[in-house]
Amino acid sequence: MSILELDSKGRLTLPKEVRESLEIGKKVLVLNAGDHLKIIPLPPDPFHILHGAFNVKKPFKELRKQAEIIAENEAKRERG
Repeated sequence: MSILELDSKGRLTLPKEVRESLEIGKKVLVLNAGDHLKIIPLPPDPFHILHGAFNVKKPFKELRKQAEIIAENEAKRERG
């Protein structure tokens, strides 16, 4: 854990230990999580990791209908 300070341009310098744990040139995703930031290293090819994750045998119309039902149910729950 480190306490870092933003410079005048809003940049951070990552500590050497953190930089060494990442590959040079590796991209990271920075998420603003409200009261904190999350820095998530991205894989070289994010689509390669997802390959096969969405292998669905259902037709698009059926998937869309299921999504609409889920959205309607969530909206009803939020309303009370």
